[in-house]
Amino acid sequence: MRTLLCLSLLIIAVGCRGKATTAERVATYGEAAQSRLAPACQAQGVAYPPTAFTLIGLKAEKRLELWAPDASGRPRLIKAYPILAASGVAGPKLREGDQQVPEGIYAIESLNPNSRFHLALRVNYPNADDRRRAQTDGRMQLGGDIMIHGSNASIGCLAMGDPASEELFVLAALAGHQNVRVILSPVDFRQRDQVDLPSGQPSWVPALHAQIKAELDRYR
Repeated sequence: MRTLLCLSLLIIAVGCRGKATTAERVATYGEAAQSRLAPACQAQGVAYPPTAFTLIGLKAEKRLELWAPDASGRPRLIKAYPILAASGVAGPKLREGDQQVPEGIYAIESLNPNSRFHLALRVNYPNADDRRRAQTDGRMQLGGDIMIHGSNASIGCLAMGDPASEELFVLAALAGHQNVRVILSPVDFRQRDQVDLPSGQPSWVPALHAQIKAELDRYR
C-alpha cells in the first residue's frame, strides 16, 4: 500500500512539474521577446511593455498587426506578423466545426502557457454580440477555443509561429491580458471597402463589417 501511495505521489509530482506557469514562460522567453520588440516600441515612442495594446487580424491579407499607444495615446503600429495558417474564408464564424476564424471585436480572456501549439492567447469567442446574433438566428453550438498561438498549423485559429507567439504571450502577460483588444476582420477595410462573401450569409453581416471598418479607421 505504501509503495502504491509513493508511486502515486511521484506521478502527481512529475505531472505538476510538466505544467509551466505564465510567470515561468515569461521568465523563459521574456528577455528574447523584449530584445526583439522593445526597439520597435521605442522607435514609435511607445513604452515597453505598453499598458495596453491591440491586435488586428486581417484574414485575406494573412497579417496580424500589433498596435500600442504612444505617450499621447495615439495608436502606433509596432509590428506586423505574417499569419502562417488560418482556415476558412471571408465571413464570421457561425457554428462549431465550420473552421471559420471569427470576425468582430474581441478580448483576450486568458493565456495558455501549456498549449499544444507552444504558447497561446485565448480569444473570447463567442462574445456577447456573437451570442445575441445566434439567439436571433436560432443558432446553437457556436464553437469556441479560438486561439492566437504558435506553430504553423491551425483550424479556426491564427497560427503565428513560435517566435511570434512568444512575443505576443510575453507582452500580454506583462500588460495584463485584460488590456488586450483583438479586431478580426475579413479584409483590411482601410485599403478596400468590398469583401467577397460566400452565399448564404446572415443579414447582419454588413452591419458587423461596418462596425469593424469603423474600428480599423482608428488605426492608421
